[in-house]
Amino acid sequence: MRLVVLSGRSGSGKSTALQALEDVGFYCIDNLPALLLPELIRLMLAESRPAPAIAVSIDARNLPSNLLRFPDVMQQLRQQPGLITETLFLDAGDATLLRRYNATRRRHPLTDSDQSLQQAIRTERELLEPIANLADLRIDTTRLSLYELRDEVKLRVAGRSEQTLSLQFESFGFKHGVPLDVDFTFDVRSLPNPYWVPELRRFTGRDREVIDFLSQADDVAEMVTDIREFVHKWLPRFKANNRSYITIGIGCTGGQHRSVYVAEQLAGYFRAHMDNVQVLHRELSQPAAGHQHD
Repeated sequence: MRLVVLSGRSGSGKSTALQALEDVGFYCIDNLPALLLPELIRLMLAESRPAPAIAVSIDARNLPSNLLRFPDVMQQLRQQPGLITETLFLDAGDATLLRRYNATRRRHPLTDSDQSLQQAIRTERELLEPIANLADLRIDTTRLSLYELRDEVKLRVAGRSEQTLSLQFESFGFKHGVPLDVDFTFDVRSLPNPYWVPELRRFTGRDREVIDFLSQADDVAEMVTDIREFVHKWLPRFKANNRSYITIGIGCTGGQHRSVYVAEQLAGYFRAHMDNVQVLHRELSQPAAGHQHD
């Protein structure tokens, strides 16, 4: 049986993620007290036909004492025969969470007469730290729409078989900030920049014009090879350490050309060797805001 524990700060998209897992067949439970997890699993395993996959949401509505004991609970569950566990943590930047709450006018679960919304958002980060530190997969929803988050969860979580490692390459622009959810970050800003070639500026790293330009540069090929060999060498070590998900960030200045090209090249290589390889271009999914200096 497979157990996915879903957590994250309020406003990060937990309800959307839980619904996405329910849509693909997970038995889903929202806001379960953390200390009841072992009993839930015991009951499910005792059934003659246990649910093949369960998703449980645990968040700051739990008692603080329960959250502090979460690592012990997960350690206990990981020793349970016949159970595969993984923890998914969603988060977003403080400014994004504040904006989402102001837009929906919902009440944050931690706000009261003594604590403002901004303070509640910061407090929630501290309360959920025991879960965040154990996360197998973190997803930064700052720049994701509800539909993109659903797709991300279905691809990476529901689309991963129990025995396979999920690998994602994420291109981004440093000028927009480093993603919160990457395990490794590689900086490709030293590579030739198509932005400074006027006829290439309007294209992206997925377009043939930019692909041809970058594929002719020796240092681009060398960078791709070095990153590929690093990832290829260390993936088996992470898998042996029971890691289920790895996210590799590839950053250039604006996230339009070089990082996109390199991420696509790496994803193409690893798809030939692994079952669950995804590529996400963070900046390409966003509306253009002025000029993008890649």
